[in-house]
Formats: sequence, structure tokens, C-alpha cells
Amino acid sequence: MTNRNKVSKRTRNNWLLDAGLFLTSLIAIVSGIYFLVFPDGGYKGGRNPFFGIQIIFFREGWEWIHTWISLGMVIIALIHLLFHWKWVVNTTKRVARSIVSGKPGGNKGSWLNLTVDGLLGLAFLVCSVTGVYLFLVPGTKGGLIPDPMILFSRTMWEILHTWSGILFISAGVSHFLIHWGWVTKVTKKIFIKQEVVTLHPVPSETL
Repeated sequence: MTNRNKVSKRTRNNWLLDAGLFLTSLIAIVSGIYFLVFPDGGYKGGRNPFFGIQIIFFREGWEWIHTWISLGMVIIALIHLLFHWKWVVNTTKRVARSIVSGKPGGNKGSWLNLTVDGLLGLAFLVCSVTGVYLFLVPGTKGGLIPDPMILFSRTMWEILHTWSGILFISAGVSHFLIHWGWVTKVTKKIFIKQEVVTLHPVPSETL
């Protein structure tokens, strides 16, 4: 009896990490878009006509979801990075050697994958750091609380968080499309009933 659709433990773990990363990223993106569409501050009927509006949840609920789901996403992403750390090191060495020698190695596909992953990692780092800052440092409450001005103003931290988030989304979608073949192949093997082939012994001929 043979199993034609067997998935290795490592592949299954990678798929579970990717699935968790995809779901948490999706929730973080949706909640982030909420904050872009419905900004904070103002009052209803004045500078902010959306003040106090409820879309499924109140703003406090969206803030809770965005904060803690994003934290979960960061943790899963770090575990994902550890799983692929050997690939990161080897790829970095290969790129460094190609830059020094002036002879870029690899095909266009590998360089595209490397470029997208580099942008994804950079955007993820900036978005995570700025998100932690905005979480730990209280807002100015419309000027009632002085801005601590750690490196930048809070407005600049918010701008960095927003645009790094947009870059993260763009690079993440590109990364997902590049690996679409692997995603569909492994997903089918995990969820579709595995094909089992039973080999029957051939009776020996009677002489």
C-alpha cells in the first residue's frame, strides 16, 4: 500500500505557519484600513463626521483587534523567519558574493523572489517597530498631552507606520502570488482525501 499525496512534517508545519500568518495579516490589514477610512478625533457633524461611528465594533474594539492580532502576526512571522533562517543566510551570502564579483548569479525568478522578500522584511520591520511605538507611547489627545518627540513627532511615526504597512501589504501579496503554486499544491494534499493504492501480490504460476 502506497500513499501518493503524503505531506512531510516540515512541509505541514510550514503550511500551518503560512496559514496563520495569512489570517493574522488579513485581519491586521482590514483593521488598519478601518483606521485610514475612519480617523480618530473631532466630533460628529464637525471636523470628523465619522466620529463615534460603529462598523461591526466600536473604535475601541477595532483597536483591540488590530493591536493583539498584529502582535500575534509578529510572533508567527518571527517563527516563520527562524524556519527559513538557513535560506536567508545562504541567499544573503550568495548575493554578497555576486555583488563583490560583479557577476550576479541565479535566474530572474530567484532575484525577483529575493527582491520581494527583502522589501517584505524591511516593511515588516518598520511597521512592527512603529506599531510598538504607537502602542507604548500615549497619544497627545488633541494637544492636551505633550508629544515626547522620540526621534520624530507622533505624526511622523503614524506616517511611517501607515506607508510601511502599505508596502508590507503590496510585498506580501506579491510574495503570495510568487508561491501560489506551492500553496495550492500543498493545500490540496492536506485537505483532499489522499489516494491510497493497494498492491495485490501476483499469484505464482503452478508448474
